[in-house]
Amino acid sequence: MKAIGICDTTFARFDMGTSAIDELKKNATDLKIIRRTVPGIKDLPVASKKLIEEECCEIVMALGMPGPKTKDKMCAHEASTGLINAQLMTNTHILEVFVHEDEENDDKELKILAESRARDHAQNLIKMLFKPKLFAREAGQGKREGKDDALPL
Repeated sequence: MKAIGICDTTFARFDMGTSAIDELKKNATDLKIIRRTVPGIKDLPVASKKLIEEECCEIVMALGMPGPKTKDKMCAHEASTGLINAQLMTNTHILEVFVHEDEENDDKELKILAESRARDHAQNLIKMLFKPKLFAREAGQGKREGKDDALPL
């Protein structure tokens, strides 16, 4: 059984962690899911690293929802940099799943995007762990998580 980590935040306005877990449970039975919730996105890197080092997770999804202000965007960038550093320090993938509040114009569309992106990345996690050849066949296809796919060139 493969251990995977789900790390999400209380700052997010939608519970993406539950959507990701639901998608994982529907599509992969051989997983031990360990969830950690932290206050904000800048807390995701250390929580993700701890899931890898202390809970032996083979991969982690880090889910967050940065706000629309300039400061929020700066914090998202810092969190992203921290997640990259945590990946390099542990030699383990951490799938960054951020939904920026200004990606949509209204709350209904934002909720749809957050749920869809969480579920789409959960599918990516399954492919990375169990179906890497399938994932490789999708290279260059303009795949998007939570939005319509772009057309390949």
